[in-house]
Amino acid sequence: MNGRLVGGILIGAALLSGIAIYWLQVYAFYRDVPEAEAALTLTDRDGRVEPLAVSDFRAIDASSSPIRFRACFRTSVAASEMERFAPYPGAEPLIAPRWFDCFDAPAISAALASGAAKAFLGAAHSEGYDRVIALYPDGRAYAWQQINPTFARETDARPAP
Repeated sequence: MNGRLVGGILIGAALLSGIAIYWLQVYAFYRDVPEAEAALTLTDRDGRVEPLAVSDFRAIDASSSPIRFRACFRTSVAASEMERFAPYPGAEPLIAPRWFDCFDAPAISAALASGAAKAFLGAAHSEGYDRVIALYPDGRAYAWQQINPTFARETDARPAP
């Protein structure tokens, strides 16, 4: 009887710990980001940063990591204007939490690979990550933060920011 009690306590504690870890990873640290706080920009080929006009804005971020930012929005940047902005080679959108359903990283990746969307440098950050913006010709756009490739090469032996 004592073995069943101890086993039950251990299984219950493991179950509660698993639920707590899941909740902390998927829900706890995220918060909605207002459009004004996100301050979305695009960097042109000369390195000048320009504000990006957006509508239908939705974004999340977490204080636990600089690469947890995700945003979905619409913009009026025409396909002909896109050529003046700095492309972002190697753009890889990171998976968003399932409940943030407007950001579909696999679909965005597929669109970038096929050329249906193009990735641009939104803004470079000195802390080792860049804001990347994917633009579709129909006005849809997505933003995320990604570890800067230069920073990643320089810090192979150190943990990411």
